[in-house]
Amino acid sequence: MTALTDLVREEFGVPVDPRVSAMAAAIAAQHPGSARAILFYGSCLRESELDGLMLDFYLIVSDYSDAFPKRWMAVANRLIPPNVFPFQHGGLIAKYAVLSEADFYRLNGTETRNVSVWARFAQPSRLVWAVDDTARDRAIAAVSRAAPTLLAAAGRIEAEAPLDWWRRAFALTYSVELRAERTGRAQSVVDADAERYQRFSEPAIAAIPAGIRGGGWARRRLEGKALSIIRLGKASLTYAGGIDYLAWKINRHAGTKIEIKPWQRRWPLVAALTLVPRLMKSGAIR
Repeated sequence: MTALTDLVREEFGVPVDPRVSAMAAAIAAQHPGSARAILFYGSCLRESELDGLMLDFYLIVSDYSDAFPKRWMAVANRLIPPNVFPFQHGGLIAKYAVLSEADFYRLNGTETRNVSVWARFAQPSRLVWAVDDTARDRAIAAVSRAAPTLLAAAGRIEAEAPLDWWRRAFALTYSVELRAERTGRAQSVVDADAERYQRFSEPAIAAIPAGIRGGGWARRRLEGKALSIIRLGKASLTYAGGIDYLAWKINRHAGTKIEIKPWQRRWPLVAALTLVPRLMKSGAIR
């Protein structure tokens, strides 16, 4: 895995907007004593103008009990990871998800059918804050597992070009979760930085664990859609303004014009659970 680890380490060190680093430090300050590392990921990595966008971070902590003052939040994060929180700093808005170091390592690997983490971190990301070198190395080791896991889960088709393998793998993962993005989003992820995926191909393929076979996507879809709805319900308890964020994201990606009513803000769990079936039926999310 040395070659792949070196590529992840190099990618982690690519400079980011100073406001992103400042926001990461501010997030870490919200969890003193438990914050280990913060990763910046998502479509905003490709944007030069961040104003008005929702930045995405993962906060990696030592232990959930140390990260949260309320026991129920630690239990929720342990049972249905991750907890997600809104954040504002320096005129920018963001959300950050919380995972322990142990869960971050596990959820990037082949031991889980849940695509949520390894599908995201097979894509580019930046390590924008770390408490020490040990935390940095652990984050690198965890993320180095993501690309081999993604490609292994998709399975290789004979004579398939590496970039097509990546495109097909991301398309499979997009089919597992509730998504508002338009058709073709998975392909655009690769095409936006094809040279990067070409560089990662050989080391990632070489790092696929022996004996791992692709498949099981019908089961992944069933579990993934159900888990997405459960997480949505949990977010109504942990994410202030979550129902407004849901509407904003769907409107942005699907071109809809959802407007949240006052009663939906008062009862976000009920609103979310009633909104999702209607959006799936209309095709706004899949």
